[in-house]
Amino acid sequence: MPRFVVEADGGSRGNPGPAGYGAVVLDPASGETLAERAEYIGVATNNVAEYKGLIAGLTAARDLAPDAVVLVRMDSKLVVEQMSGRWKIKHPDMKPLAAEAARILPRAQVTYEWIPRERNKHADRLANEAMDAGKRGEQWESSASSAALDASAARALSTPPPSGPPGDAAAGAAAARAALAASRGTAAGADTLFAEAEPGPAGAATAAAEVRDRAGHTATAAAPAAGQGWAPDMGAPATFVLLRHGETALTPQKRFSGSGGSDPELSPAGRRQAAAVAEALAARGTVQTVISSPLLRCRETAQAVADRLGLDVTVEQGLREVDFGAWEGLTFAEVQERFPDDLQAWLDSPKAAPTGGGESFAAATRRISATRDRLLAEHAGRTVLLVTHVTPVKILVRLALGAPPESLFRMELSAASLSAVAYYADGNASVRLLNDTAHLR
Repeated sequence: MPRFVVEADGGSRGNPGPAGYGAVVLDPASGETLAERAEYIGVATNNVAEYKGLIAGLTAARDLAPDAVVLVRMDSKLVVEQMSGRWKIKHPDMKPLAAEAARILPRAQVTYEWIPRERNKHADRLANEAMDAGKRGEQWESSASSAALDASAARALSTPPPSGPPGDAAAGAAAARAALAASRGTAAGADTLFAEAEPGPAGAATAAAEVRDRAGHTATAAAPAAGQGWAPDMGAPATFVLLRHGETALTPQKRFSGSGGSDPELSPAGRRQAAAVAEALAARGTVQTVISSPLLRCRETAQAVADRLGLDVTVEQGLREVDFGAWEGLTFAEVQERFPDDLQAWLDSPKAAPTGGGESFAAATRRISATRDRLLAEHAGRTVLLVTHVTPVKILVRLALGAPPESLFRMELSAASLSAVAYYADGNASVRLLNDTAHLR
């Protein structure tokens, strides 16, 4: 899916006073300007202008590609913290603007990062051009703008935009947070992987107890622990423990087995695997909820675990495996022999579907992303066992890492294996485990 960086700003000469905003959409790899937006909005406050700039930038990104993953970078701490969900929105003028911004793209596609003002020169120049035009009784015209030229020169002398994909975490910042988290032990051994109360890496919050934005409003943030360098994360993460179902008769033969086939039950080996993983999860004792794909092999695996933990099983349609169409029940070699062109297209593009009306990886990603977001909203701060299939687990891991679609073919995922992803309140995710089969040995 496309990946963009949106930089936005707004200003008011008087606060309130004559105001304008600027926004730019950038290619995160090259820094190329893809779209510019600016407007004089009359008399308004700094904060209103900043939110207007955010709305314009997100709208421009959506117009370029509705499925884009977007990293928003602004020098307004207030807007970044409020849109990230860390600060409450109290001012009545801000609430409808924040709600409008949140509706433009799905929450899972947008992350926010604070940057210093000197790194936001492009959007700042656009906002000033819009205010200058308003002073002349005109509106900003892109043909007369020099903001992109000025910003290109400044960008060449400063830190370039992140070169990696924002994904579900903000490119370079997420990598730094993950590295530090690892050194602090937040992605520790298997015994602590599912612990709920463990604090995770912070978002883009700075190490200040009080932050005063340009409008003169004071917002209070938690002070960091000594030597930590940033504020702590906002409470316990929601942790999804991802369990692939146990073996069926098709599993050892490596046959395509999706949601459009025979819906096989667990084999005797699969039932033994389900019992083993149930014992392992009971020993850890952190799972609070069990949710299963509707397919029989998952429901049987989930029930074995739930019975051992004394919990009920909730069935979630969104966790089903993809439909492999005419490939159901066939081996890879058999598909290659019968449908070589369709198979190659499927390997080359996430938008290609299996022969006969199957579900593409792109369609599955939209379904699973929506399911993830809904479950996160329902189970904030809890540890939830999701009993599902190869493709949903790999997609959840890929999204958490911000990895490209081809990474789906580069993960091993054994029957009855455990993986885990923690989701933090600042919108970041941390992959804590992948394909753990120690309980089966």
